[in-house]
Amino acid sequence: MNNQYCYVSADVLGNFMGDVLENLGVKKEDAQICADVLISADKYGIESHGINRFKAKYYDQISSGVRSTDTNIDIVKDRPNIAIIDAQGGMGHVAGKKAMLLAIEKAKKADMAMVVVKNSGHYGFAGYYPLMAVATNMIGVSSTNAVPLVAPTFGLKRMIGTNPIAIGMPSDEEFPFLLDMATSVKAMGKVTYLESCGKNLPDGWIINDEGKVITDSRGITREVYDKKAALLPLGGQGEETAGYKGYGLATVVEILCSALSGGAYLSQLEINKNGTPQDGAMGHFFMAMNISSFIELESFKKNVGDILRELRFSKKAPGAERIYSAGEKEYLAWMERKEKGIPINREVQKEILVMQKELNLSKYNFPFEPIN
Repeated sequence: MNNQYCYVSADVLGNFMGDVLENLGVKKEDAQICADVLISADKYGIESHGINRFKAKYYDQISSGVRSTDTNIDIVKDRPNIAIIDAQGGMGHVAGKKAMLLAIEKAKKADMAMVVVKNSGHYGFAGYYPLMAVATNMIGVSSTNAVPLVAPTFGLKRMIGTNPIAIGMPSDEEFPFLLDMATSVKAMGKVTYLESCGKNLPDGWIINDEGKVITDSRGITREVYDKKAALLPLGGQGEETAGYKGYGLATVVEILCSALSGGAYLSQLEINKNGTPQDGAMGHFFMAMNISSFIELESFKKNVGDILRELRFSKKAPGAERIYSAGEKEYLAWMERKEKGIPINREVQKEILVMQKELNLSKYNFPFEPIN
């Protein structure tokens, strides 16, 4: 352990988050689903969607009544290869997992299936759901709309969410192909994470309401929520670096996650008057494709592996150490973290100890210094 980071096993952290949620009133089964999605982000090195945001986004919001603890799934339309789910304002992780399971079951019989969810909460790490499909030898897709944080190309006002797209495909390698990307330059969680670490933002992530780029992370989350700043779409500001492509992809996600189900979109997902994100009105989109309906499974896996290897072994740019495939860095992160543990910075250590103390979860013996 160095002065800033301490390492805790994924199992311990996952169990802790599950116990916290259960103590806050989330049903045990649902709490375990939420914790599994959250700890999966930490396993794969996606610090913006796991323990680093747990207190602010879940513990504090549930405690203050902003986020519901009940998830009552209602399947409002059910056909052989499609379904519409109303999550009734519940936990997005629970609705998301049940939706992807339903898509997988339908795809086993109907070759391909799509399930859309409305009236749902934040569903966490988008890549979790395609990996469910990959585990059953299918191609998986997931996406979600979100509270407006991103300005459209040539705009200054935050109008659309970071609206991630995640696609997973099995291969013959030790890891699957997994593309998990926000349609903004970066997810808001990455911004919040840098702010919590006291680090400046890279140039080109956020603009203020005058169109000037901001790199000082101090108070940046509040500035975005107060409509004084906005994230930029993938590609950046204007057309020269193709910001319109990120804006266009974000709009596609918004349509798939709202228009198909008759759910909320754009300003209907606005941030509450108290400055916290509106939760419980988001929409998600899931798709599962049965590979064996198209081609023999092992042949597909080899083809995918050959494609990835040909790309990785191509000529590298000067100074580049290596070329990666989508999903490879996440796999390597987990190979390291399952031995070493999840790195927890001092601020998050304090948050964990606060939750532990307030809920009297004395069975956990974290290797953190006591709170001053």
